[in-house]
Amino acid sequence: MYSYKKLETIIQQCSRCPLSQSRNQPVMGRGNMKPGIMLVAEAPGAQEDLQGVPFVGPAGRVLDILLASAGLTRQDVYITNIIKCRPPGNRDPKPEEQNACLPFLRAETTLLKPPVIVCLGRIAAQKLIDPNFKITKQHGTWVQRKGYWMTAVYHPSAILRDPSRLEETKKDFQSIIQKLKEIEESKFPL
Repeated sequence: MYSYKKLETIIQQCSRCPLSQSRNQPVMGRGNMKPGIMLVAEAPGAQEDLQGVPFVGPAGRVLDILLASAGLTRQDVYITNIIKCRPPGNRDPKPEEQNACLPFLRAETTLLKPPVIVCLGRIAAQKLIDPNFKITKQHGTWVQRKGYWMTAVYHPSAILRDPSRLEETKKDFQSIIQKLKEIEESKFPL
């Protein structure tokens, strides 16, 4: 298995799909290196592509609000994407692009071992939880896979488009904190 630094180097040099030709830079995950929670979105946007940091644009401000509503900061979680390069025009990543980058996400997960993985949006949920995942009906529900507890919430950009989803997404984030507490209590019962 790679070290995190080696994985970063491999991603910087990646040319596994055509997105490597149009990117400014790949966007590696950021945050706590021993996270209780890993947040996984679909792909970097324009600002992320320029700065090399996940969630720095308007959707990042919404994410900060959601984290704060659960008593969290970016330093408490690890934030990453399924694919590491921005699709042109912020289109949805193609299946072949997702598959080219999936080994990187698996390596991040193996290195960091977060007990909770939160999919930000439909595309991440369909790739990681269930290909038929319906975000409007299934957000906030939990599944356990390969030792990880997984759920999905609305993507922060969906909240920008429909602010009425903010309150229910805050509730989903409360559920995430509750699940993390349950996991920790089961490891160290009183």
